[in-house]
Amino acid sequence: MDRVREASETWGFFQIVNHGVPVSILEEMLDGIRRFNEQRTEIKKQFYTRDFGKKMGFHSNFDLFSSPAANWRDTMYCVIAPNPVEPEELPAVCREIMIEYSKQVMRLGRSLFKLMSESLGLSPDHLIEMECAGSLLLIGHYYPPCPEPDLTFGHTKHSDNDFITVLLQDNLGGLQVQHKNQWVDVPPIPGALVVNIGDLFQAKHRVLASNHGPRISVASFFGRDSGPSSKVYAPIKELLSEDDPPKYRPTTAKEYSEFFRAKGLDGTSALLYFRL
Repeated sequence: MDRVREASETWGFFQIVNHGVPVSILEEMLDGIRRFNEQRTEIKKQFYTRDFGKKMGFHSNFDLFSSPAANWRDTMYCVIAPNPVEPEELPAVCREIMIEYSKQVMRLGRSLFKLMSESLGLSPDHLIEMECAGSLLLIGHYYPPCPEPDLTFGHTKHSDNDFITVLLQDNLGGLQVQHKNQWVDVPPIPGALVVNIGDLFQAKHRVLASNHGPRISVASFFGRDSGPSSKVYAPIKELLSEDDPPKYRPTTAKEYSEFFRAKGLDGTSALLYFRL
């Protein structure tokens, strides 16, 4: 528990092994994203959309018309919770593994939130009762080989707009985390999953482009349901005091998500907009 707290506070990232998700499922999930992306274009385009209200879609650069630069990747996404996409809407080529992997990650996510609650000195179920584990978005990234990787990124500098992200990455590498104004590699560890503290807890990271590959990763975002809910999120009152007052104003998930999308991946945290 102490190591989780230290890693979360110091780095905002840590890797976990012995997490209970079978290696065979991790490998099949990565292969499923590969199979989808290496289908014929006419098959993939059936899933293409820029309507991000849809529960399932395929696109390149969600912030294509607002970000200062495009990222060298293609992305497939689907909503897992609280109102999941219908199974028949998932691509047949990776449907079964997406469903099974999502079940495994949901279980793992609840365990992580309990561990993080205790590391903060809160009751084990505190973050779960705040509905931190209530929303899950699964995203598969496919980074093709880039002929001039020095001219772009696979994923520009950003922080995730969620509570935590559980990342499955292949053995190609390329993920970096910002620590004390330096970019540090997050080397792939066989069988491990990367846990990233998102904007709503807080870490900035990026993915380098490469002339090798493709690179494949699967990110599971535990966030907030950005639907019409009026639920307000604010600094945890049990962690506040006169010496440590709140630094951010309360907001709804809908307001936060709308601002994040409008801002795009410009290298800044959406939290700055809500700072007191």
